[in-house]
Amino acid sequence: MKDYADGKILVETQDAITTVTINRPEVRNALDNGAARGLGQAMRDFDADDGQLVAVLTGVGGAFCAGADLKQVAGSSDYVAWAGDAEGPTNPTLSKPVIAAVEGHAVAGGLGIALWCDIRVVDETAVFGVFCRRWGVPMSDGTTVRLPRLIGAARALDMLITGRGVGMDEAIDWGLATRRAPKGETRAEAEELARQIATFPQIAMRSDRMSAYRQAGQNLADAVAEEKALSLAAKEAEAQAGAARFAAGEGRHGAFKGD
Repeated sequence: MKDYADGKILVETQDAITTVTINRPEVRNALDNGAARGLGQAMRDFDADDGQLVAVLTGVGGAFCAGADLKQVAGSSDYVAWAGDAEGPTNPTLSKPVIAAVEGHAVAGGLGIALWCDIRVVDETAVFGVFCRRWGVPMSDGTTVRLPRLIGAARALDMLITGRGVGMDEAIDWGLATRRAPKGETRAEAEELARQIATFPQIAMRSDRMSAYRQAGQNLADAVAEEKALSLAAKEAEAQAGAARFAAGEGRHGAFKGD
């Protein structure tokens, strides 16, 4: 196991899967500046490691992340802008998938971290919300950008203006989360999903993922041109071999495997 920020961020690897855990249970995994920078560095190190293909991000003690450590914010307004600062944990979008395993609070900046991930796995204890609304702390983690893109402006504004909590069922219904897990098993479910994703040919999966992100704000012609450009590497390296495996009989009759 590797750690960052004096143990506030823990990193474990198993085969091609990296699991990053926020380890501040005494404050529901709220991040002080050190932990925020440590989380950002841990995620960038994962992205730079060619042997690691998918990451799972979670928290200890039945909470995902309660946002910024407000005790630190109370002492100084100079805290890390998680999306705007180069060292922030939600900047930039990585080149590889990240799955959030969410139990308990994913609120304020913790909501922003969950939104930064590609897929969110939740259990019945999960709660998303802009809980910092009551304290006058603004979002600086990408939430005001990613949330409306994910769930639509009307629902995003409801959350951003009122600060209300959104539980598992509503989160699934809105598309804020996409997968349920039994209580206390979000990490296991997320790691199993990560192992499945790791078996896929990686170039095509990553190019499709990046195209989906980059199309936001582009007109249709530019977005389709971007998709075409991103697809070229996979066409050259993976597509012909994959089509040949299909032609030889793999994957037919409704079976779907990542190998």
